[in-house]
Amino acid sequence: MESGKVISLEMLKEARETVMSSPLRVVKTPLIPLHQTTLPLNVECNLYIKMENMQRTGSFKIRGVANQFARRPKGGHFVTMSAGNYGKAFAYASQLYGCRGKVVMPETAPSSRSSVIASFGVEVERVPTTSLLNAVDRCVREDNMLFLHSYDDIDLIAGHGSLGLEILETIPNPDVIVVCCGGGGLLAGVAAAIKLSNCGNTKIYGVEPEGACTMFKSFLEKKPVSMDTKSIAAGLAPPVAGQLTYEICRQHVEEVVLVTDEEIKAAVSALYKAGIVVEPSGAAAFAAITEKRIPDIKGKNVIVVISGGNIGKDELQNFPD
Repeated sequence: MESGKVISLEMLKEARETVMSSPLRVVKTPLIPLHQTTLPLNVECNLYIKMENMQRTGSFKIRGVANQFARRPKGGHFVTMSAGNYGKAFAYASQLYGCRGKVVMPETAPSSRSSVIASFGVEVERVPTTSLLNAVDRCVREDNMLFLHSYDDIDLIAGHGSLGLEILETIPNPDVIVVCCGGGGLLAGVAAAIKLSNCGNTKIYGVEPEGACTMFKSFLEKKPVSMDTKSIAAGLAPPVAGQLTYEICRQHVEEVVLVTDEEIKAAVSALYKAGIVVEPSGAAAFAAITEKRIPDIKGKNVIVVISGGNIGKDELQNFPD
């Protein structure tokens, strides 16, 4: 199935309206030129940083969630699986919409994340990563819950596309956009929003950790693949690439590039020193810029998305100075 049939500019524009008028109070986040920061970065392009770490609930996930909840039955009983950021946005939305919710989390996720999610009044169940889907299936089967997918859902992808349309309001024809990729919801949404808005020449790059490169491998194998993922960027390490996200990324994304966990750590530290608090998953795209993984950017207008800032003081202690 071609992504043109999966998602349209009309859907993306409608989702943007839904997201920005949502009771979840989604923020239009700043797009800051590098020279307005204190980052000691020597790049040969005009770099702009999209500060989605300043988004409501601390990450871009609230955009997709706002569109999902607007299009689901009111007062539903929902279940999802998440390592943190989607779960936090889902829990916030559940509380605001008066829905009952449950988040199934991998045991590897920091306990600070599950405490935050539980504080919104949703149930949290921690299971081994390999049992995530089984736990969700059980909730759907036995407790009649409705499953909300944290990345492979068309309403979610369209909601994330609002970030792409927002970028175009400031920079109408960007040359390059660099976006992190886990399951691919953000990358697919942004890429579709840009490419379907007559920006055929804009190059979109996805960035994944080496130890969690499901989309990279899916591009090679020409179908969504699963793998045993392991990365400091837990939010970018779902065990399988999405079917929808793969189809959309395959059509609109130039290439997926890889960064190491060490490079991600260095990016988190560099950003922190400049007063920008970013979690590992949120720093992967920035790491791809600092490590010169993105080709042909000299003199170009390049936008890098900082996708999330949910990192606890306990976690920051593990990063180099």
